Amino acid sequence: MRTFFLYLLLIIAYCQFTSCHSPSAEKCFNVAILNCNTIHDFAGRGLFREMESPSVKMVNGDVNNLVAMKRKEMVEAKIETVATNYNKVKQLKEMEDTKEMLRASLALYEYVLPVYKQEYMELARLYDEGASEESVTSYIESIQDRYYSGFAGLYDQMVAAGKLYAGKHNIQVNWDVRTSPR
Repeated sequence: MRTFFLYLLLIIAYCQFTSCHSPSAEKCFNVAILNCNTIHDFAGRGLFREMESPSVKMVNGDVNNLVAMKRKEMVEAKIETVATNYNKVKQLKEMEDTKEMLRASLALYEYVLPVYKQEYMELARLYDEGASEESVTSYIESIQDRYYSGFAGLYDQMVAAGKLYAGKHNIQVNWDVRTSPR
């Protein structure tokens, strides 16, 4: 009998311990929905404008020695951020009330990540190697034509799923900002 109570106590303690480590509804929302803000500029003018006028970086940590970033570095940083956020979503446990939101978020990441790795890296190469303005513009237009409408549809699904989830869990979100990409 004593062993039974010991096992029961261990089971209760385990359940309480594991429930404390389940992410809150707000954390799930932040990881699955808010982190998608990092790809809001996909196939739209935002990232293309950044590539036209790249940021600068310090050389050897010297604030007085700045050089323009290579576009390849910009895209690699974007890929790293997107892959990190995608993996965070994959690590969330799918439950009945998170299923639609997580699947919408994953679908969006799975759509954009290969394009960043292929087309955006190629665009970066064109910029970095000094390709003609016509070549760059043509390539940008091909990315927009091929991927924007699919992205916009998946993005809108993700936002809709996020709104439902936020509403169910009383998560305060300012949806008044432009939620449609581009």
